[in-house]
Amino acid sequence: MTPRAPTPPDRPCPPSAPSSAVPPGPAPEPGTAAPGTGTGPDSAAGSASGSGPVSGPGSASGTGRHGIRAAWIMLASGWSGNQFSALLGAYRTESGLSESTVTGLFALYVVGLAPGLLLGGPLADRTGRRPVALLALALNLLSTCMLMVGAAHPAWLLAGRFVTGVSAGALLAAGSAWIKELSAGAAEHTAARRAGLFVSGGFATGGLVAALIAQWAPHPMVTAYLPHLALTLAAGVAALPAPETLPGRVTGRATGRTPGRAPGRPPEPPHPDGPGPAAPAPRQHAVPTGPTGPTGPRPHERPRHSFARSVLPLAPWVFAAPTIGFATLPGLVDGGLDGWRTVYAGLATAVVPGSGLLAQPPGRRLAARHPLAPALAALVTIALGLVLAVLATLAAAAHGPALALLAAAVLGAGYGLALSYGLTRVAALAPPDRLARLTAHFWTLAYTGMFAPYVVTLLSGPFDPPVLLGAGAVLALLTGVLLAVLHRTPAPRRPDAGGAP
Repeated sequence: MTPRAPTPPDRPCPPSAPSSAVPPGPAPEPGTAAPGTGTGPDSAAGSASGSGPVSGPGSASGTGRHGIRAAWIMLASGWSGNQFSALLGAYRTESGLSESTVTGLFALYVVGLAPGLLLGGPLADRTGRRPVALLALALNLLSTCMLMVGAAHPAWLLAGRFVTGVSAGALLAAGSAWIKELSAGAAEHTAARRAGLFVSGGFATGGLVAALIAQWAPHPMVTAYLPHLALTLAAGVAALPAPETLPGRVTGRATGRTPGRAPGRPPEPPHPDGPGPAAPAPRQHAVPTGPTGPTGPRPHERPRHSFARSVLPLAPWVFAAPTIGFATLPGLVDGGLDGWRTVYAGLATAVVPGSGLLAQPPGRRLAARHPLAPALAALVTIALGLVLAVLATLAAAAHGPALALLAAAVLGAGYGLALSYGLTRVAALAPPDRLARLTAHFWTLAYTGMFAPYVVTLLSGPFDPPVLLGAGAVLALLTGVLLAVLHRTPAPRRPDAGGAP
């Protein structure tokens, strides 16, 4: 036999090298492929989608189109969450439900969100984004059917609202990660923000359409939900061809693992002298990808530490601001709107997320100047909206409704800035195998802000609403100060990190 010529040690890996053999250089953003590799969502399609591998040059654009198609499930999620909010007054007048019952139904949505988010994120990281997102979309459709049955049997409203929360939470956790990874070929920052844009679009349109139908259509507690049924079915058809993006699942193996490799461990690089794995490389501590510096993950800092510094203080304000705008303010200023309360509530639910959508392009320009700027701008904007809300409640008899809509628009702009910043920071901080989980943590914290209207109602006995809203403005500004201080605080150094990169 002719002896095999030794392979030069600096010969590059062949094109068929496993996806983990990433050339030295800056780490790619989670969910994207490093140049020259065949990895990431642009390289392969999950077998569950029924499509073959998508690899080679130019595949990013095809995957970007999949990201847009799959993003419609987030529109359906946002629509389902806000269509009920615009019908609160109609349930009191049309169905004869008490104030406490309607308030409890609204709260059930938030109660269902918690398990949906906290279970949906880890499940998507373990089994794949695609199956969890599509199953959650089916549950979302079922929840609306339950609400329609609730027009004749109010007990079904309880189950419908809870399942709406569970399905919306799982969609936010798994869908956000799936769409971000499918959108790897999109423009900078678009991938991380796309899910938030579609969720905001659903929030903006769902409440308004439901309110208009409830105001003039027959059988409003049934017909108001028909648009969501059509939207959910269309979103499912659009998202069905999108491939799986979870690393280890895109190969189509049922177990999500390759032979001889423990679950969650990357594939072994090939040996330079022929087939077979090379000697195991020294284990290194995972370092979050994304920018480093005063606003990014710092060396030797775990993702959860960076998350606590840069996302956690802001997260509750993401939904505290809009819920005050469309759930609290209309009830404080609609005394002179007899017969039009449902339409006014629908306008409020559209104005808040609509202005949030408009605020996101300026947020991107602020982020180009300084990554923390959108967060600080969001908190200042929320404080300004709460000050306008104070003026609206004080002038409720004269100009209250118009001024309250202006306050709702400003609060919505703060919501848009905060949501865009939060999703972008989470996408930069999370390793690919924990993206859905960390996204779920962000959404869970964000939705705690939906209890803000109940805090205002609970404390409105000893305190007047203008005092509470003014206190909220001060608290928003103090949160901005806290966020800035946390970014100036040195990150704790891990004792076992040593000099590892």
